[in-house]
Amino acid sequence: MGRLSLRIDLPQGRIGPGKIALLEAIAREGSISAAARAQAMSYRRAWALVESIGEVLGEPGVTASPGGAGGGGAVLTAAGRKLVADYRAIERAAERVAARRLSALASRLSAG
Repeated sequence: MGRLSLRIDLPQGRIGPGKIALLEAIAREGSISAAARAQAMSYRRAWALVESIGEVLGEPGVTASPGGAGGGGAVLTAAGRKLVADYRAIERAAERVAARRLSALASRLSAG
């Protein structure tokens, strides 16, 4: 079967699977650098995405503390957690609605 990929274009900017996966990785890994490695992206790219998420939200989606001897870290803010939850809920709803047509499309294309 085919797979649906969701991108949401808002007046403030775009949210898609890459930004959401990065937020989920930050929540899981506890740092932006570890999340960047887990997502196979540069630290610089991860920071740029974190900043763009903040612009879309109008507030930070991630709170980071500086690294160093005591370590650093990053956590999602309430707004960041809510963004992930909303995106995943919209994605699940879209997948439910599109499942039959995606399956039919995939079957038709594989038969041809």
